[in-house]
Amino acid sequence: MLIYDTKNWFSGIFRFHRADTFRTLFPMLVFFSLYSWGVIYLEIEYLKLTTNSHASHITVMHSLLGFALSILLVFRTNTAYDRWWEGRRLWGQLVNASRNLALKYHAFLNEKSDLDFFEQCIPIFSKSLANHLQKSDIAIGENISEQLRHEVSKKNHQPLRVAELLFNKTNNLYQNKQLTNEQFLNLNADLTALMDICGGCERIKNTPIPYSYSTYIKKFIFIYVATLPFGFAFTLEYLAIPVTAFIFYVLASLEIIAEEIEDPFGLDTNDLPVDEIAERIKENVEEVFN
Repeated sequence: MLIYDTKNWFSGIFRFHRADTFRTLFPMLVFFSLYSWGVIYLEIEYLKLTTNSHASHITVMHSLLGFALSILLVFRTNTAYDRWWEGRRLWGQLVNASRNLALKYHAFLNEKSDLDFFEQCIPIFSKSLANHLQKSDIAIGENISEQLRHEVSKKNHQPLRVAELLFNKTNNLYQNKQLTNEQFLNLNADLTALMDICGGCERIKNTPIPYSYSTYIKKFIFIYVATLPFGFAFTLEYLAIPVTAFIFYVLASLEIIAEEIEDPFGLDTNDLPVDEIAERIKENVEEVFN
């Protein structure tokens, strides 16, 4: 995730980074510039049309369709941002659940072996969840026992396996009378929250915006911009070339930004910093136990 100063306007305006949509759209901007030049040259220089009656009709059409397109893009952007923000809320809940588990286990237990287990296992859940969402093979953590690493690697769904280990260990402690009934119920709420958070993240990850809706907006933008030079040729003449390219840049950029943030668990610049959050959880848990 790109960290920036929200109050520095000039930095945001004149800074080009890897996620900037201008780089992605540059080939299409060149295409629409050449296309607009071709349409204007054909109408004014080659066909030598002098009437702009058809242009007024096209301008009216653009006014009507522009309103519909703006509503679609607003809905598209808001929907994508809602997914991004829900992902951040879920990882915020994971931070709280991990801290609560660490505090409770540290307060409820006395055996060093049990405390060492939970000190290692709680942070592994967040790291394994990050790897699971990013489909990454990065190691789940350092300074953990080989036995625990082997246990976690037994299943393909590593967050599920880590949650299983936490549940089993907690249940064994309860069966051995090392946890009271009230303590066990208190821990169970936070343990259950782990897989609830995992399921919420998987729902966002595995349910993209419907394909037909996404392609419809792209087609709408393309057709809308492709007809602009016909309406601007007689009013703006060759100034219609940069105007058409700029309008396409604005509309297409909104769609590209929405596409990027609708999956907040990837590796794009604007995606959530899940690896950094997982590392922060690890530091917080270690601070509690030490």
